[in-house]
Amino acid sequence: MSPIKKNEAIDTIDIEKANFNDILNDIYSGLYIVDSTRKIIFWNKAAEEITGYKSNEVVGSHCYDNILIHVDGDGNSLCTGMCPLLATIQDEKKRDADVFLHHKQGHRVPVNVRTSILKNDAGKVIGGIELFSDISNKEITTLKIKELEKLAFLDTLTQLANRAFTDMEIDAKFAEKNRYGTSFAIIFFDIDHFKNFNDTYGHETGDRVLETVAKTLQANARPFDLFGRWGGEEFLGILHNVSGQELKQLTERLRMLISKTRIKNKNETLSVTVSVGATLVKSQDDKDIIIGRADKLMYKSKQNGRNQVTIG
Repeated sequence: MSPIKKNEAIDTIDIEKANFNDILNDIYSGLYIVDSTRKIIFWNKAAEEITGYKSNEVVGSHCYDNILIHVDGDGNSLCTGMCPLLATIQDEKKRDADVFLHHKQGHRVPVNVRTSILKNDAGKVIGGIELFSDISNKEITTLKIKELEKLAFLDTLTQLANRAFTDMEIDAKFAEKNRYGTSFAIIFFDIDHFKNFNDTYGHETGDRVLETVAKTLQANARPFDLFGRWGGEEFLGILHNVSGQELKQLTERLRMLISKTRIKNKNETLSVTVSVGATLVKSQDDKDIIIGRADKLMYKSKQNGRNQVTIG
């Protein structure tokens, strides 16, 4: 490339005329822009892919209309309260946070959000920008699904491991424990009142409930943990190398995220909860003992009012 000579005319970029919509639509992170009233005025292609909502379904609405129903790690609603973007607009400080958005299909997706403000020439805040990235290990999940498909170990409805593969994985965890002394935990999930979904709304809706719960488990799993469909409305998770406190935090978070899912069914919005039993492997355990204990703990959660975790 030839160097620019002295006094040579240089093409300048007219910011007002540059096609920034195309640029913003080409970035890999989700991005949306709001005005000072928190009305969404721009929603890029990556935001459509991450959330399932098209631009024309979102632009013109307000953050507090609660379309994405953001919650934090404790389940607190952010869209109607002090969300990171609103806080940034108010105090002009950039923020970085991990939150969980509500996908159009109903499941929860973990995202990292970064917020900043927009100012006019006079320095007045006229809006804000939120950039968000999917942090759900989608590439690893895709590879897992492909491998399970090859081996006929995939539950085709939920896209999780089927019972045969999950059973084999528990055997493998016991082999690791006996050889290396590594720990693991079993989590038993059962969808509350699942029969009501089938009886009231039909089996198609019941299938959507199963798919939604499965997607929330998959999207929020650690890369080295496994969740499988155990049978009917039951799911089983195998968590590698966790402490008792970590087990409690992880299972409570998954229970909470499932309880925050919303499934559109014609003119109704359906919510889903699960009862959960979770347990760390013990020295005297074999496969039947640990699964049986997790199952009994799950039933304790049912007996105590559902939508809760029992650990033992």
